[in-house]
Amino acid sequence: MMRPFLLLPILVGFGNAQISYANGTSTTGTGSSVTVPQFFQTVPELYAGPTITGSPPFLAQSNPAPFGHSRSFVPNAPLETAQPISGAPSQKSIFQLLGNYSPYFPNPDGFGVDEYPLPAGANISQVHILHRHGARYPNLTTGVDTVSFGERLTAAAGKFNATGALSFLNTWKYRLGAEIQVPFGRQEMFDSGVYHYYQYANLYDPSTKIIARTTSQDRMLQGAEYFMAGFFGQDWTQNATLEVFIEAVGFNTSLSSFLICDNSKLPVNGGGRNASLIWQSIYLADATSRLRRLITGYNWTLQDTYAAQTLCPYETVAFGYSAWCDLFTYSEWEGFEYSIDLSYAGSSAFNSPVGRAQGIAYQQEIMARLGHHVITSASGANNITVDNNTATFPLNQSIYIDFSHDTTMVPILTAFGLKQFGQYLPAQGPPPPNRSLIISHMMPTGARFTIEVINAPSPVPADRSSDTSNGPPTTYIHFLLSQRTIPLGVSLPDCGDRADGWCEINAFIESQTDAVALANFEFACFGDYPTVPYGTITNGAP
Repeated sequence: MMRPFLLLPILVGFGNAQISYANGTSTTGTGSSVTVPQFFQTVPELYAGPTITGSPPFLAQSNPAPFGHSRSFVPNAPLETAQPISGAPSQKSIFQLLGNYSPYFPNPDGFGVDEYPLPAGANISQVHILHRHGARYPNLTTGVDTVSFGERLTAAAGKFNATGALSFLNTWKYRLGAEIQVPFGRQEMFDSGVYHYYQYANLYDPSTKIIARTTSQDRMLQGAEYFMAGFFGQDWTQNATLEVFIEAVGFNTSLSSFLICDNSKLPVNGGGRNASLIWQSIYLADATSRLRRLITGYNWTLQDTYAAQTLCPYETVAFGYSAWCDLFTYSEWEGFEYSIDLSYAGSSAFNSPVGRAQGIAYQQEIMARLGHHVITSASGANNITVDNNTATFPLNQSIYIDFSHDTTMVPILTAFGLKQFGQYLPAQGPPPPNRSLIISHMMPTGARFTIEVINAPSPVPADRSSDTSNGPPTTYIHFLLSQRTIPLGVSLPDCGDRADGWCEINAFIESQTDAVALANFEFACFGDYPTVPYGTITNGAP
């Protein structure tokens, strides 16, 4: 059955307004009161979730660089990532193999098509930006294994003896916070705001104020504000209003839909984790034996080895450097990346029974914007109170900015039917060399999924042999993920085989006709169906 949807009682400050109350009234610097809708509050934060800050970094003291014999200077910027990794090819970095923990970088390989400039006379008329938050501390739910490992080691201090590469453990303590963005994550979001300003600022009409959307979780709200500051400047509240949705169990929002989808948290959606565990037992067997020999007085397990790998990105973004990183070979880091790919394939993408269902709400919101209509009935986790009102779900913006999670953004790609990310990934390995679903390339921290609406004065040849051909003005849809084009024709036959990966807008709309039915939201999220082995499900639905 559909779960109830509620609005977050919130305010927002305009200009120099001082937020004070959650009843819709705020006090300005002059003492006068301003009444604003409650669903636009950013301060004080409500439903922020855990906000645990870890120890402050001291990289000037803790950084062991320069590494090796060359003593060559590679400046940290601000993280120290120039670590010597056994077996690493030249110019390759393990920090681009860390899955959803990878610091943001554009996809280096693309998704199978070249990037093309706009043809002469064409223009971008609208853009939809869906953005992940920046680098963070461990999540207290999905990151519980890492947190418990760190806490166990800290509690066992003085009871074990570590030698060799693990000798740092004799004085090491777990010092990470939880859930919130680290300073580097804030930088990622601010820098992305600046980047997107250079990309799309001309679409913004300075005489208007856009609505951007995020959720109440601290890192989501803070990340959105840093992005806005990068895009518009410190006085961004004069240009945009943040619409904040409650991120908590029982509250509908397309931006954190996993919380309303009960089955996403049950064993029926455990295929990805199960597959990842199988692969971990294979690629980490040697590492576990190697590390176990370096510590006495502590029972080192396979799960500890994986948690140790996960501490590498967490400590790096929190403190600037982590001694955990160079414990592993480059091949083992490639294995780590694949373990995350398996997890997402089976929990959020086409091998998940709720893959499409978790993303269908946002897919429907995009289709509503393109069709210039509000949403009157929910097909997923939509908040109809918001989506059925142009004051809160505007249809006249040329630039839309939304903030979400990787665990919602991958299902959104699935709901759009992008089956190029549905290739079967064997749990026993080896990783398919030409797979498209590489989470490091898709969902690093600060990931962004962009939809451009492009108006051309005439049809653009599919082979891009020239800028124009004979015919009427034509509008195209262009998908980008991590700044690289997703070729829509690969997954959506209606779009045809185009060298630029674009899709004529009417063909794209036609390709989405069955999206709601395929997602089967009610049954997928709340139905009673059997748990099946990983790989049995191939279309993102039960």
